[in-house]
Amino acid sequence: MFRKIVKVFIPRGLFLKVEPVGHLGEAILFNLVNGFPGRRFKIIGITGTNGKTTTCFLVHSMLHQAGYKVGLMTTVAYGVGDDIKPQTVHMTNVPVPLMMKRLKYLKRQGAEWLVMETTSMALAQNRVWGVPFSLAAMTNISQDHLDYHKTMDNYIAAKVKLFRLANHNKKGLRTGVVNADDVTASRFASAVAHTITYGIKGGDIKAKDIKLSAKGLQYKALAGKDEYHIKSSLPGKFNVYNTLAAVGVGRVLGLSREQIEQGIAELQGVAGRMTPIEAGQKFNVLVDFAHSPDALQNVLTAAKELTTGKVILVFGATGDRDKAKRPIMGQIAVANADLIYLTDDETYTEDPGQIIKDVYKGIEAANGQSKTTIIEDRLEAIKAAFAAAATGDTVILAGIGHETTRNMGGKEVPWNEIQIAKKLLKK
Repeated sequence: MFRKIVKVFIPRGLFLKVEPVGHLGEAILFNLVNGFPGRRFKIIGITGTNGKTTTCFLVHSMLHQAGYKVGLMTTVAYGVGDDIKPQTVHMTNVPVPLMMKRLKYLKRQGAEWLVMETTSMALAQNRVWGVPFSLAAMTNISQDHLDYHKTMDNYIAAKVKLFRLANHNKKGLRTGVVNADDVTASRFASAVAHTITYGIKGGDIKAKDIKLSAKGLQYKALAGKDEYHIKSSLPGKFNVYNTLAAVGVGRVLGLSREQIEQGIAELQGVAGRMTPIEAGQKFNVLVDFAHSPDALQNVLTAAKELTTGKVILVFGATGDRDKAKRPIMGQIAVANADLIYLTDDETYTEDPGQIIKDVYKGIEAANGQSKTTIIEDRLEAIKAAFAAAATGDTVILAGIGHETTRNMGGKEVPWNEIQIAKKLLKK
């Protein structure tokens, strides 16, 4: 509440400059008051543009299956072991006071390890100050959050900060796990004492003999003389990278081949990440959190690989966020979907009609008007997509994912896309 009041009276440019200082002071204060609760864990931080949440769940599954008491903090959920609670705050890294409370809760539950999804904004704003990361992993980098960071260089620098924090922890592993196929790989690798890389094109750990299907994926991960037979229920080529990142973390932590393979195989899915909806319908329905150009591209590409009929997309763009990515997402939709239903996502304080217009500019640039229908009411857009779907088609509901509320006009309103889809399909 205090932050909202301050923003009203201080110009945005000045506020963005002083905000990190305010958050740093808050982090120092609450860590001192709470006895630096993060120091009670061995902490694995995972950052990147896409795949952070899934990779966190994969690493958590590996450690859990290996018998460790491991905590989890992600966009989707937090908890220890099998006791995972849904994340209801619309933030990956929650405000510092709540973070301290949750760290203490996880410790009371007996957690020794903690897998923490870590965002560029939390790093830039110093909200994870006092969290002693032992190991850092990077999934990939593409455009996102430029409304805040302004430039890609600033965005990448914020992500790299996680690796610098891990490198400063003299009691930690001082190791980074880096996607070798990403063009920014060297910036992350140079920020930490030790690095292990992974990729499909190259890296210390390399995927070979990749097989993708609607039921998941499998491949061989080769690391020197070691060979891992990876099988996962997570579909799509992008999940090859997420599972490779998990293999890299497992190797750094000294897990056995069996522990790594079993931990990855045990994870059946992550809520709102390529989540299939089954209600007896003749077509496929997937709910995914994709809200950036690269994430949307990944989801649509995976759907095309697994679909014999049409790919039907229901999507929009988030208000009060990076406006530059909206037309790009429109172009990606045209290039990869057969039918498009352009609708609301979360409007926050922006005019919903203007958000749709911004996305539609990209659709027009890609000559996708004939395959696009604008329906501002998201519920009606989903109904229309389901009505248009036939046997062999795949309907993708993108942007909301796991969330159980939407911010519309600055107010949180109930919205559970997974439950809504099931209810509509059962009618």
